[in-house]
Amino acid sequence: MKVIILAGGLGTRLGEQTEFLPKPMLQIGGKPIIWHIMQIYAREKHKDFYLALGYKSEKIKEYFLNYNNFNSDLTIDLLSGIAKPKLSIKEDWRVTLVDTGSNTMTGGRTKRMKDYIGDETCLLTYGDGVADIDIDALIAFHKSHGKLITMTAVRPPARFGELHLNGSRVIGFKEKPQLHDGWINGGFFVIEPKFFDFIDGDETMLEREPIEKAVEKNEIMAFRHEGFWQCVDTKRDLDLLQSLWIQGAPWIK
Repeated sequence: MKVIILAGGLGTRLGEQTEFLPKPMLQIGGKPIIWHIMQIYAREKHKDFYLALGYKSEKIKEYFLNYNNFNSDLTIDLLSGIAKPKLSIKEDWRVTLVDTGSNTMTGGRTKRMKDYIGDETCLLTYGDGVADIDIDALIAFHKSHGKLITMTAVRPPARFGELHLNGSRVIGFKEKPQLHDGWINGGFFVIEPKFFDFIDGDETMLEREPIEKAVEKNEIMAFRHEGFWQCVDTKRDLDLLQSLWIQGAPWIK
């Protein structure tokens, strides 16, 4: 299946981290976040990527235009200016880079990919979240219910420890537990082409009118992912993923 990745947001909550780079190009373990996301799909043979670019799109284009050079040791002939990778990294991916506008909202970016997707079921995610999700299980679930869209539901860990109280007496404590009732949008979608019609234009946020309309028309189902999931909204999140990478990167199977 074709995979749309929304990679054009400003990443304002990351402050100076995104002054010179778009959020999907911030690094975890020496690789951009977007590379980690693409690996999640590629390991299950979904390798036809469509990147919806916006803010600092040239940085993402430069990375993929020079993918081998960025991911290899180089021998450079200074006289001729020719650079030869010592170890050529040949991912069998197809990457289509689409400038969807610097100020376009998530729904608008999705809508602009319609002509590239055609009349096909496709996969959709954001350019800032990783998970150990089983993509093929997600697709199988989507096919089983026949609705226009499947959204992955996740239960992230709480930022703070959870206290259980009886009056003023502490009767239980759990350090940063997983939220039990707070299912949220985990950002890994399967969508049918008719869902594009739910999106008005560039000013539309995917998470508002289009999703709300799908709910109203009973055209959306949730795939519950109980495993690892983490998005990058703040530097704290980026630092967490970097530390997890050192420990073994739970989003890599």
